[in-house]
Amino acid sequence: LDLELRSHGESREQILERCRAVIRYSVKTCHPHFFNQLFSGLDPHALAGRIVTESLNTSQYTYEIAPVFVLMEEEVLKKLRALVGWSSGDGVFCPGGSISNMYAVNLARYQRYPDCKQRGLRALPPLALFTSKEVGRGTGLHWATDSNLQPAESETYILRGAVPFLVTATSGTTVLGAFDPLEAIADVCQRHGLWLHVDAAWGGSVLLSQTHRHLLAGIQRADSVAWNPHKLLTAGLQCSALLLRDTSNLLKRCHGSQASYLFQQDKFYDVALDTGDKVVQCGRRVDCLKLWLMWKAQGGQGLEQRVDQAFALARYLVEELKKREGFELVMEPEFVNVCFWFVPPSLRGKQGSPDYAERLAKVAPVLKERMVKEGSMMVGYQPHGTRGNFFRMVVANPALTQADMDFFLNELERLGQDL
Repeated sequence: LDLELRSHGESREQILERCRAVIRYSVKTCHPHFFNQLFSGLDPHALAGRIVTESLNTSQYTYEIAPVFVLMEEEVLKKLRALVGWSSGDGVFCPGGSISNMYAVNLARYQRYPDCKQRGLRALPPLALFTSKEVGRGTGLHWATDSNLQPAESETYILRGAVPFLVTATSGTTVLGAFDPLEAIADVCQRHGLWLHVDAAWGGSVLLSQTHRHLLAGIQRADSVAWNPHKLLTAGLQCSALLLRDTSNLLKRCHGSQASYLFQQDKFYDVALDTGDKVVQCGRRVDCLKLWLMWKAQGGQGLEQRVDQAFALARYLVEELKKREGFELVMEPEFVNVCFWFVPPSLRGKQGSPDYAERLAKVAPVLKERMVKEGSMMVGYQPHGTRGNFFRMVVANPALTQADMDFFLNELERLGQDL
């Protein structure tokens, strides 16, 4: 790749060749054999929405310059809130699920200590938030369980130490695809007056499925929810919603700075339509059109079928995996994350060897290197707690078929037959 930027421009033919080179050497995340991330696939209507969005090149912060998209964003957020179980509320599209989660922390803190915005953190007592070990690091209090936040343990912690202000539950953890028990966690939050945030960035789209939405039972009791339609719904990067049950304009009160050069109060229209003060950023890209256009084309029923198909294919993969020698499940999946070890021929039947776990952990990186260099497929691996490296297969692309599941297993066997 020639990446150098020079003082003289290039011809149209050269520019086209640059584009071809970029595409050639980039990872094709829309390919059915890209299983590496929680996003994959390519919805043509969402792509059309992204092209229109980029062509119009506007910012979402004021009704003045984005009138259609301000109204559209609210309509899309309203639909997502209804699926959560709220008839009213607030929300905003954010640049990724991590930012949605950060905003939830801000809101929970501001609601409890509204003077923190003027006085700063030094005016606050030591604070504690609660989350499962799957999610948190550092300043939170964690649970030592594999997948779920345990309400009984959280209640024990609440009664001592720093001032608790937030509980974050997860619906669809990144690696194992686990769902926290929301009803029980909500009971604890209600008893102690704590803000409940549900990180459903990965699992939120399950709410579209009448068959599987029970995995998120109790989500309507949350104060805020993060949901990324760019993942399982394939709306395209990025499409990340933060949804609130609040109707008191908390987002604007917490994040707003009332910049007079943007949010003049004597505009000719209702200035409540300006959304810029809901977030800490200024310019904000339009992320609603791709989801809106895809939903218009597919309908809620079409998107529900997409979710149900992913569950069905994940179950097919698990059953096929169990039939083959050398594949060992990490756990029975709740979701469309299928986690397993590939045990190569040289390690089969040697589970009792003292170096078995160490040798097994080296298998996934070798197979990953081989598949990437051949360009045949991509699937992620990682260690998890005391477990050595294992593969995490994500069944999300709506273009996938049972034949792709068979290819995946056959390709792993082929790549690892000499190990």
